[in-house]
Amino acid sequence: MTQDHPHDLTLLLNRMQEGDREVAERIAPLVWGELHRLAEQAMRHERGDHTLQPTALANEAWLELSQREGLDWKSRATYFATASLVMRHTLVNHARARRTAKRGGGARRNDFEVLIESFDARPLDTDSFIDLDSALEHLRGIDERKARIIDLRFFCGLTIEEAAGVLDLSPASVGNEFRAARAWLREKLGVRTPDAAG
Repeated sequence: MTQDHPHDLTLLLNRMQEGDREVAERIAPLVWGELHRLAEQAMRHERGDHTLQPTALANEAWLELSQREGLDWKSRATYFATASLVMRHTLVNHARARRTAKRGGGARRNDFEVLIESFDARPLDTDSFIDLDSALEHLRGIDERKARIIDLRFFCGLTIEEAAGVLDLSPASVGNEFRAARAWLREKLGVRTPDAAG
C-alpha cells in the first residue's frame, strides 16, 4: 500500500464523503492494498468453494463507502474498520442466499468452539456463519459496544490495542468487554467452556 500521512488520508476521506468526487481518484490507490488485505482476511472464515473472491469483496466495500455521504471519518483506522463491516454484511447476505438455495444442514458447534476460544482461521459452514452473525446482531441490541468490539476483533482482525484506538477506549476496558462478549457468545451459541469440555 502506498504510504501517506494518516491525517492527510483522513482529510481526503472526509472530502470524498462531503461529495468531492474528484478526490476519489486520489484515494483509491492509497486504500486499495489495505482493502484487498482486509478482504482476504474476511474470506479466511469462508469455505474454499466460495463464489466471491477477495478482489470482488474489496470492490464492493470501496463502492459502498465511496458513495456514502455525510460520514465523519475520525481516522484511517475507522475507515478500514467500517470497510471490514461492509465486507461482513456482504458475506452474510451471500451466505443467506446460499442457504436459501441449498436449504440444508445445521450449524456445527465444534466450529464455534474453536472460533470463539481462539479466533482461529478455521472456515465456517454457511449456517454457522449466519448463526454467528445473528448472535452478534442480538448482542448489538443488548450492548452495542461489546458487539462492536467483537466485530473489530473477529471480522476486522484488530488487536485489543488497535480496537481501543478505534473506539477511543483504554486497552484494559476493551479487553474486559471483549472477554464478557466472548462469554456471552459462548452461551448464546451453545459452546462449552474449556472447563466444561473435560
